[in-house]
Amino acid sequence: MANTNQAKKRARQAESRRAQNSSQKSALRKEIKKFRSQLSSKTERSELSTVQSHVSRAAQKGLIPKNAARRLISRLNNASKQAANSSK
Repeated sequence: MANTNQAKKRARQAESRRAQNSSQKSALRKEIKKFRSQLSSKTERSELSTVQSHVSRAAQKGLIPKNAARRLISRLNNASKQAANSSK
């Protein structure tokens, strides 16, 4: 347990940041799952760009590593292209 006032405050800040990061990561995962589930049906380019912007924003905030975000965006883009080609 924290003894000093500074340590108590840092513990409070860490707890609130952890809760915020957790909820933002969860929302990001839900959005990605929603996009992937819609790949079988018709997905528009705007939906892909929305997911991409959310992923890159999460990387900027430090929620996920930058390379992981780039890799995820690339995979989502490839999956979208593949779904578009298979629907033709």
